[in-house]
Amino acid sequence: PILADMAYIGAGDWVTTAKRRPPNGELTPTEQTVNRALSAARAPVERGVAHLKSWRIFRRARCSPTRLAMIAAAVLTLERQR
Repeated sequence: PILADMAYIGAGDWVTTAKRRPPNGELTPTEQTVNRALSAARAPVERGVAHLKSWRIFRRARCSPTRLAMIAAAVLTLERQR
C-alpha cells in the first residue's frame, strides 16, 4: 500500500492515500489502478457520511455521543449495503 502523505502523520500505517502525479510526469498503470481501487472503496463511505449530515436527528440529538456514534456506524453500514 501507498503510505500516507504529510497530512496524515500520526494516523498509523493503515492509512493509505492516492498516489499523486509527479511534476511533469504521469502515473504508472499500476498506480492508476491502485488510485481507482481506493476511490471505489472510499466513495460509498463518503456518500453515506454526506447523507448522514443531512439528517436533523444527528444535528439535534440529545443522547450520549457514544450512543450517537454507534447509531451513525450502524446507519453507515446499512447505507453501504444498499
